[in-house]
Order: sequence, then structure tokens, then C-alpha cells
Amino acid sequence: MTSTDRYLAQGPRVAIRPFTEDDRAEFTALARQSAELHRPWLFPPDADDAYDAYLARLREPQREGFLICERDSGRIAGYLTINNIVLGAFRCGAIGYGVFAHAAGRGLMSEGLRLVMRYAFGPLGLHRLEANIQPANKESVSLVERAGFRLEGFSPDFLFVDGAWRDHERWAITSEMLQEEDDDETDEEIDGYPTGYQDGRTPRAHEGGAAE
Repeated sequence: MTSTDRYLAQGPRVAIRPFTEDDRAEFTALARQSAELHRPWLFPPDADDAYDAYLARLREPQREGFLICERDSGRIAGYLTINNIVLGAFRCGAIGYGVFAHAAGRGLMSEGLRLVMRYAFGPLGLHRLEANIQPANKESVSLVERAGFRLEGFSPDFLFVDGAWRDHERWAITSEMLQEEDDDETDEEIDGYPTGYQDGRTPRAHEGGAAE
């Protein structure tokens, strides 16, 4: 799809939008094609029933899911989810993400992450995003480090991944940290794209505690 009417935010090369049922075939095919790149860090749904279950979870009130799409073709380049969203005095969520093989190494995920960060700290009303990453996953660490996340701690046996409990580093960024970084750039443009949102929509509200 090349129409912009479903995009929540756009940059020069990518745009972000929600997951839909219509994305099932493309997403699962890309997940199968990218299995060698993703393992052992990621296990995105690569079959129809797994995608449907994943989509149902993303529609729970404590989650948001975004597809990162190439603007020129509409092709899915990657995805990013915000999980365990809690509002109130916390206003925090934990992100997970993956790039597909055809888009890897092109900087598309970095651009998409920045769009999601601004959307999370803007329309979604969050104050803090966390990323829990296995230390050996150097590409993932580099992605969040480039985006301005800071290393805050180390959590032994934190998540059950690929058959075992894995240690994770905890990286995080707040809206103030992003604003400070933006203030160092021009008022009109950050990393080559406007700081505002195009074709924005009002998201659903989030309440309640963590899940999974």
C-alpha cells in the first residue's frame, strides 16, 4: 500500500502505521525470509495462526504495535511494539522491534524508531520507553544507543528466550532526553525529517498494569 491515509507519522524514507489483518501474508513471509537474521534474538510470527494471535495481543489496551514501511513502495521494512504500557504517574512502556532482511543495514529501522519515539512521547502521552536487550545482541544495542537511550542496569535471567532465561541490559529514554537532543538540532528538522506528525490520529487510551 502506498496511500498515506493510514500512516501515523512519516519521515523521508519510512512511515509508521498500525498492524492489520491485511498485513498477515506479507509479514509472515518476511518473517520466514528473515529467520536467519533474527535468530536467536527474535521469533516474530511466521504463520497465519501465529500472526492472528500476535495481532490480538497488540490490540490489548496495554500495547501498541507499529509497522515501519518504506514510503516509496509501502513495503514493510520492520516493526516495533510498545508493551506493558502503564499510565498514571509512570507513563512508561517497554519496546520490542525487528527489521526484516531486505531492509537491514539501510538505516530504515533507526528512522522508524525515531518516529515511534516521537509518537509515543506525543500522542500516546508516554514519558519513558525502555528496551531490554541481550548483551550479545550488538546490533540492537547500537540501534537504541544511536537513538539516545542510556544504559541503566543489568537484569540476570530476565526473559525466557529461545528455551532459556536470558540476561538482559536495560536501556531507557525519557521525553526530556529526546527533547534535549532535539534542541541541539534545528527547530524545523531532526535527522532529515520534520518533528511534527503528518496524517496523525488520536490513539486509544491506555490504563492498567503490565502484562507478560
